[in-house]
Amino acid sequence: MTSDTFEDITKSKPKWSLTEPLRKRAGRNNTGRVTVRHRGGGVKRRYRVIDFKRNKYDVTATVESIEYDPNRSSRIALLKYDDGEFRYIIAPLGVKVGDRLANGERAELRPGNALYIRDIPVGTQIHNVELLPGQGGQLARSAGVSAQLLAKEGIYAQVRLPSGEVRLLHEKCMATIGQVGNTDHGNIKLGKAGRKRWMGWRPEVRGIAMDPGGHPHGGGEGRSGIGMPGPKTPWGKPALGKRTRANKRTDRFIVRRRGKR
Repeated sequence: MTSDTFEDITKSKPKWSLTEPLRKRAGRNNTGRVTVRHRGGGVKRRYRVIDFKRNKYDVTATVESIEYDPNRSSRIALLKYDDGEFRYIIAPLGVKVGDRLANGERAELRPGNALYIRDIPVGTQIHNVELLPGQGGQLARSAGVSAQLLAKEGIYAQVRLPSGEVRLLHEKCMATIGQVGNTDHGNIKLGKAGRKRWMGWRPEVRGIAMDPGGHPHGGGEGRSGIGMPGPKTPWGKPALGKRTRANKRTDRFIVRRRGKR
């Protein structure tokens, strides 16, 4: 088992006004149907309201603290703006308590500042990238990841995402400079099943260990193969290699699809 050292954490309790209750759903949607299997239980936690839009322009802020967020792999930074308002952002690599950050056209090109893509030089590492202008950052938000601005042409820019996909984004989309912090997150070994249960994940049973009624891979005498050309989901759909993307409306914005890692 391995764990974080939490050396970068400067404050143990969150700012209460920026938290909300987080109700457990156990993988069920608003109609009560299970849409994500193997969810349930887990420790109680509150949601930290994160400023993904970074739309407070022309006001600088000071980094008050770097905090742990139980809802995401990255750390979060508490910003205090000069007008007294507090907001949480995803903590970039290299940003420390006391640093001054800003948003918008007048912001400097330094980690933690949020700018329009049109104002960011080609080749820069970015994170918390918007898909649509004003929608809020949706891309490259996990611990240790970053996207890269590859080129600009007209009102669109080419951005290489952490998956390897190259996508066209509008020049008025906001992005934050730098790489997301907590880069050692990928080296953590949970070490025991109970630690996965704390995170809200329940056991997952192999299909080959079930009976034919419970899974297409089930049945057979003793240990046996799955008995079909390719692995299937519990509902008989192809489980590996089949593309499931069906959004033709935005296909034209994908320059290069993500490849095998």
